[in-house]
Amino acid sequence: MKNSLVVLAVLAVLALVGYTSYNGLVTSRNAVEEQWADVQAVYEKRSALIPNLVETVKGAKNHEKETLESVMEARAKATSITVDPSNITPEKMAEISQAQNGLSGALGRLMATVENYPDLKVNQNFLALQTELTGIENEILKERKDFNEMGRIYKDKIEQFPGNIFANIFNFKAFPLFQASQGSEVAPQVNFNK
Repeated sequence: MKNSLVVLAVLAVLALVGYTSYNGLVTSRNAVEEQWADVQAVYEKRSALIPNLVETVKGAKNHEKETLESVMEARAKATSITVDPSNITPEKMAEISQAQNGLSGALGRLMATVENYPDLKVNQNFLALQTELTGIENEILKERKDFNEMGRIYKDKIEQFPGNIFANIFNFKAFPLFQASQGSEVAPQVNFNK
């Protein structure tokens, strides 16, 4: 009888540990997926702003058609990639990052081109859009950082004991995280002597 009580107590403790571990993994996975939705929402916000920005620049004298086209092409490529966060792969994450980095680069070239047009630099619509775009770019960085943090917390849970046992049993997998862009470790060269 005493042995039966010990076995029941051990089984009850194991059930409780399993219950809390499994529920903790589900909660953490859902938090990562929710954070991914936040990243996607900011990407969409930036994409929605781009047509207004391009049209404002088009309205300026002597706009550069090639630069505007590259921005719209980069936007189309970035918005064409969709991912289900429950089965995102490192390859898909790299593809998303590459497309979004391409869009950021095209927008950077657009802003550099604007420097050649003094009328545009003082245009109130353009200034408002430029300020909004800067805010969105900062928001993208924050949401990506938050996604990586939530992904790391989730990864810790699926790798630490006893969560790792239940993660393996129920097939919980880590999410790929955002990585720095290739070449971002090299500081840009600034030369005022040109």
